[in-house]
Amino acid sequence: MKIGIIGTRGIPNRYGGFEQLAEKLSLGLSQRGHAITVYNSHKHPYQAKKFVDVDIVHCFDAEYRMGTAGQFIYDLNCIRDAAKRKFDLLLFLGYTSSSVWGRLFPRNAVIISNMDGMEWKRSKYRKLTKRFLKYAERLAVKYSDQLIADSVVIRSYLEKKYEKEIEFISYGAEIFTDENEAHLAAFDITKHNYCMLMARMEPENNIEMILDGFCESSMDKKFVVVGNTGNSFGKRMVGKFAADKRILFVGPLYDSVVLHSLKTFSSLYFHGHSTGGTNPSLLEAMASRALIAAHDNEFNRAVLQDDAFYFSNKREVRDLIALVEGGTTHDEKIANNLRKVREQYNWPKIIEQYEQLMTKCYNEANQ
Repeated sequence: MKIGIIGTRGIPNRYGGFEQLAEKLSLGLSQRGHAITVYNSHKHPYQAKKFVDVDIVHCFDAEYRMGTAGQFIYDLNCIRDAAKRKFDLLLFLGYTSSSVWGRLFPRNAVIISNMDGMEWKRSKYRKLTKRFLKYAERLAVKYSDQLIADSVVIRSYLEKKYEKEIEFISYGAEIFTDENEAHLAAFDITKHNYCMLMARMEPENNIEMILDGFCESSMDKKFVVVGNTGNSFGKRMVGKFAADKRILFVGPLYDSVVLHSLKTFSSLYFHGHSTGGTNPSLLEAMASRALIAAHDNEFNRAVLQDDAFYFSNKREVRDLIALVEGGTTHDEKIANNLRKVREQYNWPKIIEQYEQLMTKCYNEANQ
């Protein structure tokens, strides 16, 4: 099949979960004999027209000039280009800035949309924005031939609301085996002598709750915060917790070996995400053999089940830290999460599921 992938900033991954999915999926499908094209922002640092066997099309991305509104222009440019290329199938990763152009989707291509998380639930959005996101969700359902949910919770929500059959395909992760304790020295920390979190600086990731709980603990270990603090919320967090010298804001990190090593050797990894589907950073923490404390919500429980600690307020964070300080080992939780990655959340399985669904949709459309 001739397949196009739209909805990310591009590959190779320099940004986040959807970019990671686009990279793994495009390379995997091309190895299986499909002709794959991925749409990249013209500002992407990778400017070649080919990435391994994957074709790259760079389209003008107005986001750097217009902010979020520029994403709509970028998606429109990608859709217009795709209409000229006679794809058999188009995969949209997300819908927030693409579904409004649904009337312009290529008529002869099968349209599959990965519905991401429940974007309208994010606390950072105002009421008007949330209303638009619900509208964009309805448009994605209307203009797609097939919908994908990366979480069983989201699948259940979509099937109940729209009375349509939704395919569940999760994200994948790779089990890391190249951790190196030497990477900790750059942060002035030592093995199992620190807690950490890695997240975008957004309210719904409960960073403030986690750090409030840590501040109330008597823990003499450090707390490493990985994430770009350049936005207003991030700056507020840095200012609020500046007096606690145990807390280290180290900014964004992109070296996978360093990140993996930080997770592997942490005494407790906090995952505060409260909205969305199956979060890639959570799967990576599981694959890094981290002991996980997660915000108590249906998304995180669907993945972790009984193999994590859970918190819903700063007091519970403080108590979890005290529990870990007690020195009890929890090897069974770590081993169970590693098994889940091997059996459920591995990339070869994810790629095969996408290929099977794409083949099925294409065959049904061409009967």
